[in-house]
Amino acid sequence: MPPTDDSGRGPRPIGSLVSRLLARTGWDRERAGESLEEAWRSAAPETLREASRAGTVRRGVLEVFVSHSALVQEMGFHKRQTLLRLAELLPDEGITDIRCRLLPDAVPPAGGTADV
Repeated sequence: MPPTDDSGRGPRPIGSLVSRLLARTGWDRERAGESLEEAWRSAAPETLREASRAGTVRRGVLEVFVSHSALVQEMGFHKRQTLLRLAELLPDEGITDIRCRLLPDAVPPAGGTADV
């Protein structure tokens, strides 16, 4: 007779155990964040790529942090095309909207040092 877990339900599939381990360590969220950032870099309009970064997806809305208020307006011009591209790259995320938030220090300056 095979050993059982403490709940009395019997042996668990290894995939279930690995999924729980990844969730507990946070590795699954870290990897999901990396995938989201890669997809954003690919889908974002060229004018926004270096001045923005992807945040999180909540209820189908991707939060994007931009470094300047003009970029919020710029995103409005490219939103439809960007959403279509994100749907191709991340079909399981179910992204239906993009919401830009101004966060001046969201993206490091091009030279790698901040103005003092």
